[in-house]
Amino acid sequence: MSEAKKTPFYEKHLALEGKIVDYSGWLLPVQYTKGLVEEVHDTRQRAALFDVSHMGEISVKGKDALNYLQKLVVNDVSRLKDKAIMYSPVCYSDGGVVDDILIYRLNADNYFLVVNAANTDKDFAWFKENLLGEVDLNNLSPEYAQIALQGPESEKILQQLTSEPLAAMKNYHFKADLDVAGVNCIVSRTGYTGEDGFEIYCLNEGASKLWDAVWEAGKKHQLNPAGLGARDVLRLEASMPLYGHELGKELTPLMAGLDRFVALEKEVPFNGQEALIKQKTEGLSKKLYGLEMLERGVPREGYSVKVGEKEIGWISSGSFSPTLDKFIAMAFLDPEAVGKHDEVQVAIRNRSYRARVTKLPFYRRKK
Repeated sequence: MSEAKKTPFYEKHLALEGKIVDYSGWLLPVQYTKGLVEEVHDTRQRAALFDVSHMGEISVKGKDALNYLQKLVVNDVSRLKDKAIMYSPVCYSDGGVVDDILIYRLNADNYFLVVNAANTDKDFAWFKENLLGEVDLNNLSPEYAQIALQGPESEKILQQLTSEPLAAMKNYHFKADLDVAGVNCIVSRTGYTGEDGFEIYCLNEGASKLWDAVWEAGKKHQLNPAGLGARDVLRLEASMPLYGHELGKELTPLMAGLDRFVALEKEVPFNGQEALIKQKTEGLSKKLYGLEMLERGVPREGYSVKVGEKEIGWISSGSFSPTLDKFIAMAFLDPEAVGKHDEVQVAIRNRSYRARVTKLPFYRRKK
């Protein structure tokens, strides 16, 4: 078994007394001294700083780059403009999900893909297997560090470090070659928390300088660090899918309720198109819903969801929500059963706990 990797910010986490765990082969903080609940509140109320350097970055360049991506992903990349970002699942031919990724368009022949940490090597192998036309494909992941500055104070903090007018940067847009505190960065208005914020990429050699500058600029805004635990709870509250939970080889984008990111009518045939059209036509046996616990039970991944004695699905992600002050979960349920019952039971150990089926997302920030 290979030794776990350290991000360029590893020593920063130790200095801040982060509790380090092995996550997808990376040594990362799961939480800091204030604890997960306070880290969630910090992100929602002020700002928090996350190390997300474990994420993968892949470059796609060449005159056939657009046509290649159109075949590779289920969203319609032809709609993407320069300096804009698109979210898209990547599917196998049977509609199951390879990964869900972000596509940054620098220009028509140059794209920057951000992929999930645990899937980087698998994704790159899949991208190579599906290579089409004149395309130059490079895995840049070992070269890049990434931080996420998230929360309502994020813009004020980052604006101190760049001359770029950040108020003009729209959601899901980015600037490349941006000077942030003397470090050349890619800065995007994106995140995985449901809050306003930025994801900032730089080469490893500039990472320590970037972190220190953001940390110093954030002091008067009560910036705090946040770990993997808070990040997972924040994305659950905002009902954002996590690969291996709401997406996977057996879980299609349509099952996960991601219809708006699946361009079934796309002219360029793409991996999984026929299977997804068939699934859309014939209907879903399982679909993603929200659950709010009506009794004090902790809904964990894999727990069975029932109506009476009949099992109608399972929980994909669940936790206590500090923002909503209740236990919540996302679950794959039989749509027919949900249509007849808005109250279900979650099997926790040897007991059933009542839960209400709700619409997603659980939390949506006020603009």
